[in-house]
Amino acid sequence: MRLRSDIFVSAITRRVFSRGDYAAVLRKGSEAAGAIFIRQRTRDGQETLFGPAPQSLVTAEEEGGRLFECRLSSSDADAIDAALAGEIRFDPDCWVVELETQDVSDLFETIKPDG
Repeated sequence: MRLRSDIFVSAITRRVFSRGDYAAVLRKGSEAAGAIFIRQRTRDGQETLFGPAPQSLVTAEEEGGRLFECRLSSSDADAIDAALAGEIRFDPDCWVVELETQDVSDLFETIKPDG
């Protein structure tokens, strides 16, 4: 069974705060099953937008969890804003979480560029 979106977001923000970094929920979506988009900001001005991975890439072992893919990496905040605006127009029930941290590898699973 997959973790509810609100619980997943709460857990990830608590983990970020517990290690001394910053997290904020910029947009609340559907509590039970809203898609989650994660905006990572690093100290060097780089931003990365992570979104839900396509279901076709989810294996049987990963079926209960949440898998993310890197949607955009840029030093241009306007590009990230535009990408998020498009996602919100497509799915108004989505969540947007912002993390100010250098490393997200221990916070959520991401697919590799080669699949």
